Amino acid sequence: MSRFNVPVNEYTTPDPITANADTSIWEIAKLMESQGVRHLPILNGNKVVGVISERDVKVITCLNLSDQQHILAQDLMSVDPVTVTDNTPLDEVAYLMSDKKIGSVIVNDENDQFMGIFTLTDALNALIEIAREQKLN
Repeated sequence: MSRFNVPVNEYTTPDPITANADTSIWEIAKLMESQGVRHLPILNGNKVVGVISERDVKVITCLNLSDQQHILAQDLMSVDPVTVTDNTPLDEVAYLMSDKKIGSVIVNDENDQFMGIFTLTDALNALIEIAREQKLN
């Protein structure tokens, strides 16, 4: 059996750093930098309502400081992020991300509860592990 048929949850970042929809973009930027993350799920309660990428935050730096201070996560986030279930095969998730040209997907459990995030970095880590396993066999 190919290692690419493993479920995405084996490579998903569980319980990632998140923020609320009403968090200021300044707080988002500081949080992303201090935690070293490039994709941040945005929650409304326990539900993921969007994702902010590092690129989204960089766009805001073009605005003057007085305009920046009024921007909240909900103003900047990509709404209705792509989601997959935790048992979706890794190759299907990688194809979906490639096809949609996105850097992350939200991973939910079988009850549609937020479980984690799968990013391009997670995909590369999976590829490295799988390639190394192939070398050994």
